[in-house]
Amino acid sequence: MQRFISAVCSCPQQIAQQFAHYQQGSGEGEIYQTSLMSALIAGVYEGSTTIAELLKHGDFGLGTFNQLDGELIAFDSQVFQLHANGSAHPAQLDQKTPFAVFTFFKPDIELPINDTLTRQEVHQLIDRLVPSDNVFCAIRLEGDFPLVQTRTVPKQQRPYRPMLEAIKQQPTFHFEHQSGVMAGFRSPRYTTGINVPGYHEHFIDQARTGGGHVQDYVVSSGFLQIGRVSRLVIDTPISSEFLDADLMPKDLYSAIEAAEK
Repeated sequence: MQRFISAVCSCPQQIAQQFAHYQQGSGEGEIYQTSLMSALIAGVYEGSTTIAELLKHGDFGLGTFNQLDGELIAFDSQVFQLHANGSAHPAQLDQKTPFAVFTFFKPDIELPINDTLTRQEVHQLIDRLVPSDNVFCAIRLEGDFPLVQTRTVPKQQRPYRPMLEAIKQQPTFHFEHQSGVMAGFRSPRYTTGINVPGYHEHFIDQARTGGGHVQDYVVSSGFLQIGRVSRLVIDTPISSEFLDADLMPKDLYSAIEAAEK
């Protein structure tokens, strides 16, 4: 692990340049994924994988719950359900998910955040530290956030609507001057449909009482950890809904981009 702490400056750009020689390499570890993002887009909202099963494959991750009932965030082997009213509660081991991404978090890049940064600036910093888009990154950002904007899709009922219709009713929330944890992944563009290409992040506050799918944030101080991952394992469902779903619709990238805003 490379712990990027500089006593000379706290400027993220200079830190990234200072440690540029650590940028090469794909890292170790494995991402375990149940189902596909394109299946969620198509309205496949029920799976058979339990939280207990996910924890056999990782201690860190994100996803959702059956019936699209809120967002899932996991770190330090703790799994939380982020509800449509903005609240958060520990998930039960027997709860099931139609889509989740987990890994055993092993950061190989760490650095403090001492400047106020927007979400875009944090992403730009990560892109400089890990410049290849062909590498998976597990990302944990813990610290103080002047602002975090989240959303959470409400629980769905049969007959299930496609995700782009379901998210039209999603509530949004603003967390101001909160400490908390951001857990997420940066996935390569070639995983479009399999996963969410680019950045996908969930947030929970320090009290573990609220959070959601991240739309935007500003961090004023904290600690950034990045774990590069070289292997991806996908467990695809065998349900009739999955087998009958159109997993390659037109404009799939645009649909995922709209769903993850």
